[in-house]
Parts: sequence; C-alpha cells; structure tokens
Amino acid sequence: MKDIIVDDRYRVEKKIGEGGFGMVYSGTDLQTEEKVALKLTHVRDDRRPLEGEKETYDALAGGLGIPKVHWFGQECDYYVLACDLLGPSLEDLLNYCDRTLSLKTIILIADQAISRIEYIHSKGYLHRDIKPENFLMGVGRQGNILYTIDFGLAKEHQLAEGDRKYKGRPLGGTARYASINNHNGCEQSWGDDLESLGYVLLYFVRGSLPWQGLKAATGEEKNKMIKEKKESLSGEQLCEGHLPDEFAEYINYTRSLNFDDKPDYAYLRGLLHRLFISRGFSYDNVFDWTEKRFYELRAAAGLPREPTAAELEAEESSSPSETTPEKGTARGGRHGRAQRRSCRQS
Repeated sequence: MKDIIVDDRYRVEKKIGEGGFGMVYSGTDLQTEEKVALKLTHVRDDRRPLEGEKETYDALAGGLGIPKVHWFGQECDYYVLACDLLGPSLEDLLNYCDRTLSLKTIILIADQAISRIEYIHSKGYLHRDIKPENFLMGVGRQGNILYTIDFGLAKEHQLAEGDRKYKGRPLGGTARYASINNHNGCEQSWGDDLESLGYVLLYFVRGSLPWQGLKAATGEEKNKMIKEKKESLSGEQLCEGHLPDEFAEYINYTRSLNFDDKPDYAYLRGLLHRLFISRGFSYDNVFDWTEKRFYELRAAAGLPREPTAAELEAEESSSPSETTPEKGTARGGRHGRAQRRSCRQS
C-alpha cells in the first residue's frame, strides 16, 4: 500500500484513536524523523472544532504539558492537525495497573493536573472537558510530564457584565466528570474545570463514581440522573469509607466558587501536598506504571518480584490493626467550606 503523505512531510501510519471529530493517527515527520500525532476531520464535516483547537494550542504554546502544533491545513479530503505524539492516557494507565492506583501516584497526578489547568486559565481559556482520557503522559525524557490534550470544547472565558446565570445551555463535555453548573445549563467558569478534576481524582481514589452505571431510557434522562446524584452528595459523603478528608475539602471548595471567583490553585495543591507528606511519600516521579514496568522487566530477567506501592497500600488498608488510615492535616483550611450557590454569580 502506498504511503499517505501530508504536506509532503508527514507520513500517516497507525490509527490510534477515533471520535465524533474524526480520527487520530500516529505518523512520522520525514524531515526530522520525529513521531507526530495526526488528527483528521473530513471536509464534509465542520472544520471549526479542529480550527478552534489549533487556535487554542497556539494561544497556549510554550506551556509545560501543552503539545506543540507542527502543522495545520487541508490535505485532499481532510483537514489535518499535526502535533506532538504523546504516551498513554491516564485511563490507559489505570487499566495497565489493573484498575488500581496508589494514593502516591494519584497525588503526583493531581499536582501536575492542577498546574496544567492553572496555566490554561492564566491564558484566559477554559478546557471544559476534563477527564482521564484527556491527560496523557509524555514520552522519552518527558515521560514523567503530564500533558493536557483535546481542546475541541475549549473557549475563552467571558466576564460579561450583569447577570451571570446563563440558563439553558446544553451539557458540554463528559457527563461523568461534568460540574454541577454544567449539568444545570450555566455558563462555565474557572471552578468548573477544577470541579471536574476533583471527580477524576475521586474516580481514581474510589475506583468508580456513585453515578456510574445508572440506567435510563435516553441519554438525556441519564444525564439528569447523574446531575441529581451529584447534587445529593457533599464532599464528605463522596469520601465516606475512610478516604482522606483532603479530597472532600477539594470538592467542597471547587463547588463553592462563584462565576467571577479566581481559584486559589496553590491552596488546592497545598491540600494534597500536606496529605502526601503526612503519608511519608517522596516526590521522586516514580508512578505505579513505572514500578510495574520495572518489575515486568525484572521478571523477564528471572529476578524476584517485590510488591508495588499500590499493593503495599492495599495490604496496609486491609490490616486488622489499622481501622482508619492516617488523615492529612489540611481539613478545615483557611478557605473552609462554603455553601454552593445555584449557578455562580457575582
């Protein structure tokens, strides 16, 4: 089969993803031999989402954990966006680690994810589709860096005058991780991206979210059920079962933010940092998947296997001599807990 070359430079190779936007292929830059990702949308489809994504990448260019755009244009019947080829997503890595991540790895992820969202917000943009599939690890020397991708739903934040309620907007993004304001049809703001990240972190800590697996006749009915379930559960209720208080504090804080409120990103990182230190963890950038791969290589070489961090945590939490895990010290911090308002407004 003849090679497909884009812009006389990028060879299209293996299909690695697909969605409503089109398809994603891995490829090679024939001039530099670098690997790239090629996102393709057919010309009969709306090019604006891909165009908008390219413009967002341009606005965020140079930020840590932001993929670099190599080329954008039309090739035959497709609009093509060429950017850095990255490693697996957090969802892929969760599956690789047998659906269990250690608290250490989750906090290492959270620290970087909060910083990525802070950078995106500092440039005046909202991501609006925060989920595990949209966070990818780098490759090679950037293998420990968390990247944020898929800015197809991103938009510039608008601080409009007067009424902030903006009722009636359709649910955007992924219902499982959507903020309550998003479910309620409100214009999204800074806090919504962080609230969505909170649900991602709880998904990792708990193993699943309480609104997963709900059955409904239609997608609209299911989204309504998810919304009602989220609204019925406080941060404390979401963390019942001896989960660290810091995650409840995170959820309560992000839910309390009004439309114009600028989040205290350092406060959120600090919550989890204190939990991290209280557990005796080290900022060594050794994730669960790093350990697992290391032990797989040891096993292949015939060397004895040692337990991973996730396995040690599971063993400690099931020990009869320890009824409650050690809590962090950040609960009831300087922000406290605030009542959530119906649609953020000033």
